[in-house]
Amino acid sequence: MSILNTKPISDGYRMPAEYEPHLGTVLIWPVRPGSWTNAGLEAKVTFTEIARAIAKSEKCFLLCDKEHFEEVNEIFKNDKNIQIINIDTDDAWARDIGPTCVINDTGDIRGIDWSFNAWGGDYDGLYAHYDRDDKAASAICDALSLDYYNAKHFVLEGGSIHSDGEGTILVTESCLLSPGRNPQMSKEQIELELKTYLNAEKIIWLPRGIEGDETNEHVDNVCAFVGPAEVVLAWTDDDKDQQWIPSNESLKVLEKETDAKGRHFTIHKLPIPKNPVFITLDELNSLEFEEGEDTREEGERLAASYVNFYITNDGILIPQFNDENDEIAVNMMQKLFPTRKIYPIYARPIIVGGGNIHCITQQIPLGNRK
Repeated sequence: MSILNTKPISDGYRMPAEYEPHLGTVLIWPVRPGSWTNAGLEAKVTFTEIARAIAKSEKCFLLCDKEHFEEVNEIFKNDKNIQIINIDTDDAWARDIGPTCVINDTGDIRGIDWSFNAWGGDYDGLYAHYDRDDKAASAICDALSLDYYNAKHFVLEGGSIHSDGEGTILVTESCLLSPGRNPQMSKEQIELELKTYLNAEKIIWLPRGIEGDETNEHVDNVCAFVGPAEVVLAWTDDDKDQQWIPSNESLKVLEKETDAKGRHFTIHKLPIPKNPVFITLDELNSLEFEEGEDTREEGERLAASYVNFYITNDGILIPQFNDENDEIAVNMMQKLFPTRKIYPIYARPIIVGGGNIHCITQQIPLGNRK
């Protein structure tokens, strides 16, 4: 496929909203010993549930390496809407290493190949070897016959941006202004890059994300579009919780801001789990870290948030934590998406890896594809 050195904004391509129609979703089989307990034993069960939920209404493009190809093929041999693709990666965070897709008015789809440096490179990256992850976006575009823009001059992860499809992008300052991303660029220069490559008119800068989010607090854990000028915001009423200040700071920004079309935001406060989620000693002992990889500690708070849901053509895949707020989150999302089915998914095997359902999925818009 063609590598493009033009810009999406000049070519008339924009980043659609996640709730616009999908061709499919990219997922990656979890096997990294430093991320997934017992070399992925528990995570594979959850990823399988997610893949099949996705495949009910769109294609699931499931990446795996040669070593695990037969295993994956055997599991999904009867799932016709799940396409297994042999692409090697360093881990399974498809949101962050996959291409960001943009479309034009005629429905043509293109990808964007950002630079990936494991959430901070030499400054505060989470693992030392990420060459295969950095090559994944272009490999996915090649596999799906998508032309793609070369944006390797700019470090960006898919979880750090959220689009309404109408010219507005949500980001966090804590992530995009981190010294481990693009330290040579000012905030204004970073904003210009986002507007150029996503064809956006306005960037909404939230100060912080979710407490304990080791990605420097991606926006997709704290705030997400559920419609034009309408968002959910991770929330707690407990002023002693570590999340209380970050969520209130974001609320203040959203209350005074407008979107690209001048509309004020409708803000839905989506509660975080009532009981914070911490990594256990048993989970820690089942992980195997490689040299240069960020390690964890017993009792470390994990970034549990229901905002890290994923929208498919027919459904909402929402994390569950065996918490009393699980049902509240499910009911709220059902009201916000009355025509979509809610898929509550127990997500502890994913969050121990450092992210959640949105972090392991990356949508490919439908455009004019069949």
